[in-house]
Amino acid sequence: MSLVRLVLEQAAATPDEVALVAGDGTALRYGELRRRVLAVRHGLAGAGLEPGDGVLFSVRPSPDSLVLALGVFAAGGVVVFADPGAGPEMFAARMKLARPRWAAAESLLYAASRLRPVRSYARRRGLLLPDLSRLEVERHVHAGRWLPGVPRGALSLDALTRGPAPGGGDDLAYPPVDAPAVVIFTSGTTSRPRAVVHTGASLAAALELLRTRLPLGPGDVVHTDQLMLGLPTLISGALWSMPPLFGSPQTFLRHLRERGATHTFCVPVHLAEILDAAPGGLPGRLRYVLLGAAPAPAGVLRRAVAAAPRAQVLSVYAMTEILPVAIASAAEKLAHTASGTGGDLLGAPLPGVGAELAGDGELLLSGPNLCRGYLGDPPLDRLPTGDLARFDESGRLVLIGRKKDMLIRGKFNLYPGLYEPAIAALDGVADAAIVGLPDPETGDEEVVLAVVTPDHGADHGARTGAGQGEGLAVRLARELPDVIDHDALPDRIVVLPELPRSGRSRKLDRARLRELVTLPP
Repeated sequence: MSLVRLVLEQAAATPDEVALVAGDGTALRYGELRRRVLAVRHGLAGAGLEPGDGVLFSVRPSPDSLVLALGVFAAGGVVVFADPGAGPEMFAARMKLARPRWAAAESLLYAASRLRPVRSYARRRGLLLPDLSRLEVERHVHAGRWLPGVPRGALSLDALTRGPAPGGGDDLAYPPVDAPAVVIFTSGTTSRPRAVVHTGASLAAALELLRTRLPLGPGDVVHTDQLMLGLPTLISGALWSMPPLFGSPQTFLRHLRERGATHTFCVPVHLAEILDAAPGGLPGRLRYVLLGAAPAPAGVLRRAVAAAPRAQVLSVYAMTEILPVAIASAAEKLAHTASGTGGDLLGAPLPGVGAELAGDGELLLSGPNLCRGYLGDPPLDRLPTGDLARFDESGRLVLIGRKKDMLIRGKFNLYPGLYEPAIAALDGVADAAIVGLPDPETGDEEVVLAVVTPDHGADHGARTGAGQGEGLAVRLARELPDVIDHDALPDRIVVLPELPRSGRSRKLDRARLRELVTLPP
């Protein structure tokens, strides 16, 4: 069933209940949410949006963005997520591939990309924006009040939401579930950008899988800015609590308490910042703390369990192409790390998710939640993930590392992900990452371990640890003999105040880390 239909049917059943509370505290009831979505759908269709039309979507998480996205879905359009901040050349390459017929953006973004003073201000802050008003699209929609720079004839989202929805929406012809619904640009280059295409069916399957592992219902309050957790919240009749766009960890924590949150989602690095602001622990009403988008270090997991002893702390393994794949509890992950078998426990594949290993150990995934494929490429029936994995004796997936992160030392292939969780779990180590610095003459690689510790000025020794006493190099060989092979011991250990991360998910930036640990000539 269409995810839009699921949301609208729930909204029709509980029109007087609060569906969403925005970052500024503004509440939106289910009945009003339904009315606005149907009004936007009617307005877009009346203005010429046809099923299959792509709509470039540049509106930050908010009630307006939710209403607009659901309105586009209901009209049969395809929401195209392509970050204008990726740079003019990359953005142009992505637009050439996607060819959206419509563009929807915040008025401020139109102004910032069009007006010279605003463009200059953004450029000084390292943000190079394309001129959205010059996109080769047929119609524009602006969110927020009109500002100079908004294209002439652009539709106002506010005006659309106040428009009529003839028939109350009961006669709505929902788009086919196997039709494209979302295009998400993830990676690639200007010569070959890459975008994931999800259908209504794959998104609905993903939401249903999440709900099987994460019970939700009326009375629950889910605090997150993640659409893929917010939608199952609405489908379940629960309340979606949105944090403010640029809120601090203290604000996030305050909203958890004031709004009575029962569920929340955080990127591990963000959760660590929230825990720093919560010496007394997380609110007792929390039942589920979800972590995702990046590996969760053992130190963060231990802190989360201690701060929310009544909650289930869960780590979600997912990819843009297929989500979710597996979910593991903090207790399971910590027990696995303590077992000394190496790697990062991901959990058992969720029901219906197919998981197998290629000859080289690469994880291959399939299932109803798998995307249709990449834009412009043939459909996928299974996904080569680029992750190297194995199954444990209980049939659970264990991540060994990324194929592209593999290091070569002589005849030994070193996969950082096999060792990093165990190193990060050592007392006195907050985080750890391994990178290689290739020797241009031999092709061999110097293996460098970067760690974050409370006493980051301490001397932790080199590969052999000779003369370093109880340095970290000695501890690796002594405390993790069953995890770290002799050939995997680092040549050099560098202590940093923090590991470099990038993007909204705060994933480890290994390229930047290599720069930080490279010795000067």
